[in-house]
Amino acid sequence: MAVPLFDTATALAPLRRELDEALLRVAADGRFVLGPETQAFEREFADWIGAEHAIGVANGTEAITIALRALGVGPGDEVVVPSFTFWASAEAIPPTGATPVFCDVDRETMCVTADTVRAAVTPRTKAVIAVHLFGNVAPIDEIRAVTGLPVLEDAAQAAGSTLTEDGDPTGRHGVRRPGALGDVATFSFYPSKNLGGFGDGGAITTSDAEVAEKVRTLRFHGSADKVDYALIGYNSRLDELQAAVLRVQLPHLDRWAGHRAATHVRYHRAGLDELVEVPVAAPGATPAWHIYVVRSERADELAAGLNERGIGARGYYRTPVHRQPPMAAFQPDGLADLPVTDELARTHLALPVSATITEEQVGEVVAAVGAVLA
Repeated sequence: MAVPLFDTATALAPLRRELDEALLRVAADGRFVLGPETQAFEREFADWIGAEHAIGVANGTEAITIALRALGVGPGDEVVVPSFTFWASAEAIPPTGATPVFCDVDRETMCVTADTVRAAVTPRTKAVIAVHLFGNVAPIDEIRAVTGLPVLEDAAQAAGSTLTEDGDPTGRHGVRRPGALGDVATFSFYPSKNLGGFGDGGAITTSDAEVAEKVRTLRFHGSADKVDYALIGYNSRLDELQAAVLRVQLPHLDRWAGHRAATHVRYHRAGLDELVEVPVAAPGATPAWHIYVVRSERADELAAGLNERGIGARGYYRTPVHRQPPMAAFQPDGLADLPVTDELARTHLALPVSATITEEQVGEVVAAVGAVLA
């Protein structure tokens, strides 16, 4: 049995008629930019996240740049960011005029911690980007408490993940979501994401009214009306077609996220943890795994063998961001020493996960992993 690394089609199949109707509704209305669908999605997404404001933008990368500028980040500033992440987390910093400063991550959760961030903070640090990597949840409260700095959550991979209040696994104190933990948060709606559009799209969430207003101005050429201009901004808006598609999917996201979270249990029952190191949820977190990343000293050999058997598997960040050539210019004293990042880059491997992956498919994956390693 072939098992794809990603499967977005199966979850969307029952929604096809509703999705078609949404697209036709936008076409008939004739408003394609900052119209009623975007306004409605922004309200619905903010309510779902638990934030006061959600502002749609063109993609998750520009979301980070705009959010940083809304926090006041600019030339001469530094922004702490993990190196074990997707390129965009750091790529979005230089367009603000600021310098990325790379920090290490925790070996078990693969996310930044208060300690790894603190080690990279200098007097020039203006903000911290904490990535909820692979859907796990970074310790935002601890980072804010230890550093006293604004924290931007890169939640591109964490739509649907949850965190119990104060890390309480009983849930007595309620549930919080990535996107409502820091000063501002960014999302990507790239088609493969947990909440994915039919093209590029992104959003910025915050409960700070001043930050929200600056984001709205920046995404619209630095203007409120395209007549008077207050800032040098961007042409970065979530279009109506994408907003309509996302509105259809949003009511199903909790169910899809629950299925992704339960995949960890399915893999455990099938014996995957006896073959490789499986991901570890952060304290109090229920990750909606966007990517299910395991670790093995034989990661590349395992990927090749699984692909030969029709099982989707790949390494995502074999060369961490701080070792990519364009980032050398921001490290004049030499590359940062990030031993955990280097280890994870070498040993990580993504295995299939989706909102609809079956027990049979999970069993197929684990059997194939065992066969390759044997």
